[in-house]
Amino acid sequence: MTPWLPRVRVAACNVAPIFLDTAKTVQKTIALIKEAALHRADLVVFPETHIPAFPLWTALFPPISPHNHAFFHQLARQSISPRGPELLALRQACAQHRIFAHIGFNERGPASMGCLWNAAVLIGDDGAILNHHRKLVPTFYEKLVWANGDGAGLRVVETERLGRIGGLICGENTNTLARYALMAQGEQLHVSTWPAVWPTRPGETKGDEGQAQAQAQAQGRQYDNFAANRTRTAAHCFEAKCFGVLCAGFMDKEMKDALVKQDSSVAETLDNFTQGASLFLDPTGAQVGDQVQGEEGIAYADLDLNACVEPKQFHDVVGGYQRLDVFDVKVDRKRREPVTFLNSGGNETIELEDEDKTQKRTKQT
Repeated sequence: MTPWLPRVRVAACNVAPIFLDTAKTVQKTIALIKEAALHRADLVVFPETHIPAFPLWTALFPPISPHNHAFFHQLARQSISPRGPELLALRQACAQHRIFAHIGFNERGPASMGCLWNAAVLIGDDGAILNHHRKLVPTFYEKLVWANGDGAGLRVVETERLGRIGGLICGENTNTLARYALMAQGEQLHVSTWPAVWPTRPGETKGDEGQAQAQAQAQGRQYDNFAANRTRTAAHCFEAKCFGVLCAGFMDKEMKDALVKQDSSVAETLDNFTQGASLFLDPTGAQVGDQVQGEEGIAYADLDLNACVEPKQFHDVVGGYQRLDVFDVKVDRKRREPVTFLNSGGNETIELEDEDKTQKRTKQT
């Protein structure tokens, strides 16, 4: 058979940021973009909120803790705008090295210094921003940091070099309707990004084996970041008949030390789980290519998008295997703003009610 869809080489960066230092993290990211390009990658992917960090402290410290307040203030200060100089530098790197990039970052809103989103951009190999997505709903303790996103970024971008590429952030890959919105746009390459760790239980008390087992039974199991991420992405790949890229962060010593410095008791929690992994899945959900876990590195895979076609004969959930007469799905893609000003400029008339008469005054806007 003559191939009619592209073959794509993808790099997934299983890396740590320079913790809460945007300038240094951007420079590290530019170096990794160059490295991936030198290894002939068409697309390089970075973890969830890679710039400047995932707010892990929200799982470790109480909301009223001074540690939580201090870390939030620092994160807000180091968060960036899609129109800012940091993303401009990253866009220029992509154009220089002729490579696409999917980059997660903490976005600070223009209307408030404290309104942050968990965001990601897809940058083209010409430096253009092809999509800008904000995570729809922060998960669990993430709500202490991030605001709800919107549907503006629920887009699949059609490219000649990568095919049709879409993506979701972390727990969004559990959201069936968000995933279906991408499937319905013919997604062929799905990017999913994840944190290094995601604790749901405190660390085990040091003691004998029996004591540890009793505590585990009483508290429940720690969240298995690796298994949960792989399971969700494999389900999406199987249902969409697309390839999947899992890109997880890495918690390095610098990040761990910064958290433990605030409260030494969190060390047990940070030592009590397996870090996430960066890897690749095919349209059946089977693993292909490299895997990097528990260390910094770049995983690579060569993906032939022609493999997305045959499985559509079996289950095409946005085509012949769907009942569009029964189900009607609508997606609102409006970018939400805190206020809408109906007057576009010039003179604005304001009416003031004063008992029996109406006073009018005009001001410049």
